[in-house]
Amino acid sequence: MTSVHELMDYAEVIERFDPVLGLEVHVELHTNTKMFCGCANVFGGEPNTQVCPVCLGMPGALPALNGKAVESAIRIGLALNCEIAEWCRFARKNYFYPDMPKNFQTSQYDEPIAFNGYLDVTLDDGSLFRVEIERAHMEEDTGKSLHVGGATGRIHGAEHSLLDYNRAGVPLIEIVTKPITGTGERAPEVARAYVTALRDLLKALDVSDVRMDQGSLRCDANVSLMAKDATEFGTRTETKNVNSLRSVERAVRFEMTRQAALLASGGEITQETRHFDESTGSTSSGRTKETAEDYRYFPEPDLVPIAPSREWVEELRGTLPELPWERRKRVQQEWSLTDAELRDLVNAGAVDLVTATVDAGATHAEARSWWVAYLTKEANARGVELAELGITPAQIARVIALVNSGELTNKLAREVVTGVLDGEGEPEAVIEARGLKVVSDDSALEKAVDEALAAQPDVAAKIRDGKVAAAGAIVGAVMKATKGQADAKRVRELIIARCS
Repeated sequence: MTSVHELMDYAEVIERFDPVLGLEVHVELHTNTKMFCGCANVFGGEPNTQVCPVCLGMPGALPALNGKAVESAIRIGLALNCEIAEWCRFARKNYFYPDMPKNFQTSQYDEPIAFNGYLDVTLDDGSLFRVEIERAHMEEDTGKSLHVGGATGRIHGAEHSLLDYNRAGVPLIEIVTKPITGTGERAPEVARAYVTALRDLLKALDVSDVRMDQGSLRCDANVSLMAKDATEFGTRTETKNVNSLRSVERAVRFEMTRQAALLASGGEITQETRHFDESTGSTSSGRTKETAEDYRYFPEPDLVPIAPSREWVEELRGTLPELPWERRKRVQQEWSLTDAELRDLVNAGAVDLVTATVDAGATHAEARSWWVAYLTKEANARGVELAELGITPAQIARVIALVNSGELTNKLAREVVTGVLDGEGEPEAVIEARGLKVVSDDSALEKAVDEALAAQPDVAAKIRDGKVAAAGAIVGAVMKATKGQADAKRVRELIIARCS
């Protein structure tokens, strides 16, 4: 039988099987307090300092629902074109996990607050693919386990585990798609595009910081394969907590090639959870996947049902901001972008960053040049998403302004940006620390010009004979002598003046 490590060529997978996806995205809301208690909802606190009897599940402690979380859930549902329930309630989802202090999770089961929606996502070639939404429901997050002593950071091989309950009780919205079919070879791309669009939407709604690196946006990717002549879905696996857009695409692709190889060898797919390894792009077996019956759901007795009035729902609909795809259409018209230019912006994840840079004072052409060209390369080199680079649109706008004023050259500006990315502070601090100001003192520039002309008398003679194109060699020499800190335009003027 084929090993789980053997893979089928991707082209053969597509020839023999139809992929079926199901994506479950967990979104931590950035409310001030947790879902059912008054503990602070802040990332990065000292372990077990943001806890109380309610989120620790102490006997007799009673939950109280966070109204802001309900409001955020409804706004998310509306933005996803969902129906909003007129009446719904919470349930207890029972299972033992060390980082679940109550031994059950307060969630919603058969009565979600939002259901039956869709999200149209843009693929790399500009085409649209509609992803149907099954539900968006409210629940609470679990705590966090830290496994110590092993080589992988997982429980297998660890010497002991530490538990941090700060995250237990943090408000979550879980958004679950209906089975996604008809993607063919583009299944991994569709998965990435969907999570990207969802992240952009949630950011526009300002309900979450959507930091995948910090776990405030996590994707569980369900994948199964159907033989071309099959009429029923295959057995699915669920790759848990994939925490980057690129990894969502890689995890889906890997599972397709792994499952196909196993099925082709006569093996069977086990319904299980799997873990994604960022370093290898592969998945590994976790635990057998439970069914709904295994969780023994029953209505939460300590929380009253939720019955949002239609008036309130319509009031919240009126608070929805300009949605990302609407903004893109507006930006394309205002900036006179071609479809290809807009697609480059979208694919780089730079629309909001460029817009914010323009709002901070740059032109859209300048902002696009920095984010889509230079900074995208920096993000790739550093292995992070563009939006996760350690520089803000306001800082880029300041660097652009310094170039326009003549205080920085383009080369010096890139050094300044590199310094900011490396954590050296604001642009002005980097300029001061690295000594990157343009040399604007004419006496210093004239000295450098004279030395360059003296070193290349034949070039100087050509310039005096009217061959001004030869001045480029002298400009280059002066720029080298001043370590790129001279104003090339001013240097050229001084060279022509000296040789006239």
